Amino acid sequence: MRSIKLFVALCAAAAVLASAFYAHAEDDAKAREIMQKVQDRYDGDTSVADQEMILKDKRGRKRVRKIKTYEKDFGEDTYSIMFFVEPADVKDTSFLTYDYDAESKDDDQWLYLPALKKVKRIASSDKDDPFMGSDFNYGDMTKRELSKFTFKLLGEKDVRGQKCWLIEATPISQDVVEEYGYDKYAVFVRQDNYVVVRGVFWVENSDKIKYLDVPDLKQIEGIWTPVEMHMKTQQGERVLHSTIFKTLAVDYNVDLPDSMFTTRRMEKGL
Repeated sequence: MRSIKLFVALCAAAAVLASAFYAHAEDDAKAREIMQKVQDRYDGDTSVADQEMILKDKRGRKRVRKIKTYEKDFGEDTYSIMFFVEPADVKDTSFLTYDYDAESKDDDQWLYLPALKKVKRIASSDKDDPFMGSDFNYGDMTKRELSKFTFKLLGEKDVRGQKCWLIEATPISQDVVEEYGYDKYAVFVRQDNYVVVRGVFWVENSDKIKYLDVPDLKQIEGIWTPVEMHMKTQQGERVLHSTIFKTLAVDYNVDLPDSMFTTRRMEKGL
């Protein structure tokens, strides 16, 4: 299940190379192995899910959006499409992602806005923009390219009574910081199933921090599924905005036509 500004000035080439060299020198093989297993965890060959996205502003006002999500593996790649069903102001908006396994190939993303009757391709330079007004950005909606980060195992912690590894991820260069929108992040990975259940993300060029939490995780059809996922943006002690993703129902390994995952299908809606 998937769970998102323009690029700032690039660092000088020498500085980038120095940063990359230093980051790789500090890489932790054990931490990278764990993150690879997180990436490779089986999540079904296909899935269909009814979801809810709840947006909450700093005054506590809520907006609730209903979503239908389809996902399918195409070899080693994963394609997903989301259709917004309710309310009226986002109805028939759709979001398509081609998440490529090859790290040499940039993922493709498109957004269809019915009011404009236009499919917009999300540029790589815009992947740190907020996804549909949420606390997730477009880059959060695909798997991270592990080669663009170095990893460090900080220790072990319990989260809700389950043993977890605490792993810090640092971008190898300023280009990667600008691409994903984070100076660094840290995640808690459950040791029994390799699911990320908590995370902290330091927002680029900002005193804002995002906090990820997965308070509800269930095995559905034998697949560990984040049934509820929270992301909140804080500035100091003040919560600026928060997002809750809920999976209300999901079916795995159902028949889905390849034609579901095209830009033409985006324009048709459900």
